[in-house]
Amino acid sequence: MRKIILGGLLASTMLVPAFAQTNPPAATAPSPKPSTSATVTPAAHGDMWRASKLIGLNVYNDQNEKLGDISEVLLDKSGKVDGVVIGVGGFLGMGKHDILVQMEKLKFVNEPVRTTSTTSTTTGSAARPATSPNTTTSTSSTKSKWYPDHAVLSGATKESLKSMAEFKFD
Repeated sequence: MRKIILGGLLASTMLVPAFAQTNPPAATAPSPKPSTSATVTPAAHGDMWRASKLIGLNVYNDQNEKLGDISEVLLDKSGKVDGVVIGVGGFLGMGKHDILVQMEKLKFVNEPVRTTSTTSTTTGSAARPATSPNTTTSTSSTKSKWYPDHAVLSGATKESLKSMAEFKFD
């Protein structure tokens, strides 16, 4: 008899939450005129970048020498991007020198950094080797990304950036 009563109590505890659920409101037809107070028109995704993807983005100079990478994006109180903190030098996070660069000084590029490498291939028999240099340039399509490939800081060198005042997070 106890087993039956205990089973009935357990079953009722499982049914009560099911009856307590409310039905969702019925779907209404969309209004023909959207309200202008809170409507945000989504921009084309090519016009926007994800800030989380800018962190770690490599920064190069005009000669395609890597200067460092973006370690922080700083916003002013209105929400506009004011500047970025670039980590210069260091190895595996040790000895890195953080500097503040205004956003206007950076030029963001969607194409990969162009690197040129020369290789020689040998063809023919061992008695008469023929070599011909091959030059390759790396390119790829980045139209589907929500972030640029890299940033360029014109007229900068690693030495000039290391001599700048270090940015400290207080």
